[in-house]
Amino acid sequence: MEGRADIAIRSDIRPGDLGYITYLHGTIYGRECGFDTTFEPYVAVPLAEFVAAGDPGSRIWILQGDGPILGCVAIVRLDDVRAQLRWFLLDPSVRGQGYGTALLRLSIAFCRERGYRAIILWTVDFMKAAVALYLRHGFVLAEEKRHALWGRELTEQRYELSLE
Repeated sequence: MEGRADIAIRSDIRPGDLGYITYLHGTIYGRECGFDTTFEPYVAVPLAEFVAAGDPGSRIWILQGDGPILGCVAIVRLDDVRAQLRWFLLDPSVRGQGYGTALLRLSIAFCRERGYRAIILWTVDFMKAAVALYLRHGFVLAEEKRHALWGRELTEQRYELSLE
């Protein structure tokens, strides 16, 4: 990773994190993807449930320097053998520096340690850099569906990674 020395990855939730992660998703996806305000509750509600549950089979990794949060990814337990990768986001100022790869590797390693047999994730087809990262790490496209969501027509894609 060619990143900055002042940036670290932590896996604890601190006061304000939930709101700031929701804010980042709303502003970045609004600006870059044209998503409307319905996207924020899509992030905020399950993120709040994730934090409240405190499930040891789930974890979040937060990328942060001296200032605000710069990115995150989480693994959410679906059942005893499957987990879902969620809330994967990097601020544009830190993209292309290896942080996305580092966060993805941490989440896959966590799933292996927990004994999950598969990881799923949902994305949209125009997230080319993210899709390329998933493919490089062995995820395969499992499903696509086109519909109106978050204020626009889009194609959602479900990717899966077998850990067996």
